[in-house]
Amino acid sequence: MATQKPVLEQQQSQMLRVKNSGLISINGSPVMEDREEEMTRSALSAFRAKEEEIERKTMEVKEKVQAQLGRVEEETKRLAEIREELHALADPMRKEVAIVRKRIDIVNKDLKPLGLTCQKKEKEYKEALDAFNEKNREKTQLLTKLMELVSESEKVRMKKLEELSKNIDTLH
Repeated sequence: MATQKPVLEQQQSQMLRVKNSGLISINGSPVMEDREEEMTRSALSAFRAKEEEIERKTMEVKEKVQAQLGRVEEETKRLAEIREELHALADPMRKEVAIVRKRIDIVNKDLKPLGLTCQKKEKEYKEALDAFNEKNREKTQLLTKLMELVSESEKVRMKKLEELSKNIDTLH
């Protein structure tokens, strides 16, 4: 009985070391576990790469929208200056007023496509943000599934260890 305790303790410590080193998988094959681990790493890195790409595209769209908004603000300021010049003009300067009105029309023509571009970029930004949020939800689901699989794997390992322990006990 005294010799069985050290043997049992030695076997348990070996099993713990094997378990902790990750050499026992669901079916007991270290190759399968390495493949599963590599597949998990590969899937996670692919997921991270996609997530980074979405984030990068989102930032690009934000920057483009900000640039467009800056141009729109500049054009609005120019338009305000032109309007101030118009108010300062008197009737004898009709020719100059006509020139200024033409400039205003040109600025308005420039502003219209900028506004449309801005709206388009806002829509693209919203779509990119929606895609980002969808990928985040997908990531959360995948992480939850991964945790469930890890938990199940751990339960199966413990069950196998218990069975091994019982088998060892019945042999002695």
